[in-house]
Amino acid sequence: AAINPQPGQNLVEIGPGLGALTEPVASQISHMHVVELDRDLAERLRHHPVLKDKLTIHEADAMKFDFTSLKEEGKPLRIFGNLPYNISTPLMFHLFSFSGLIQDMHFMLQKEVVERLVAEPGTSDYGRLSVMLQYRFYMDWLLDVPPECFEPAPKVYSAVVRLIPRPASELLALDAEKFASVVAAAFAQRRKMLRNNLKGILDDVGFSALGIAPTSRAEDLAVDTYVAIANYLSMGKD
Repeated sequence: AAINPQPGQNLVEIGPGLGALTEPVASQISHMHVVELDRDLAERLRHHPVLKDKLTIHEADAMKFDFTSLKEEGKPLRIFGNLPYNISTPLMFHLFSFSGLIQDMHFMLQKEVVERLVAEPGTSDYGRLSVMLQYRFYMDWLLDVPPECFEPAPKVYSAVVRLIPRPASELLALDAEKFASVVAAAFAQRRKMLRNNLKGILDDVGFSALGIAPTSRAEDLAVDTYVAIANYLSMGKD
């Protein structure tokens, strides 16, 4: 219901597995793409009595998959899936480069990952993942999924999150790679002051010009402040 698939939309599921989510989504539309790495599961889907005529199956690793290959004029991608928790973070970083093609994404993740995604500055959950994804996406924590919803029940709680790409007009970093490197350096040792973590990157003059206390820690800074640091450095003011 949260995904709300509509006929004619370009829907893409990552990791359909046995089709627990695929079936209810496919029941509302005539066609969708699925990206499945497991050959046996892909073969099962090819012979699924309900799904076989509705799916285009891409036997591939989603971490390496080129989502531009699914581009259709006037039909942005709507990506969803119950992601393997061990690859959820790098997979979302992989999806960065396709955000211009994406309308929205709905993922079930480990609850603690969702907590990090939506975390506010100044909290223990706020980190590199929070900054990088909040810069690129609007995010909504939609619902929790307790262990008893699964068979067998895992030892972790899950949650579903919606990610909507921010328009290009809101992506104000002059150099995306510079922004990413600043954020990575800041959170490399989160207990240390920024003066130490950004040593050799931003000097005291830079801290002063940006109005940032050198004794701050990485989790104290909002996303916009990281953009400001990156842009300051991109303009050669270091």
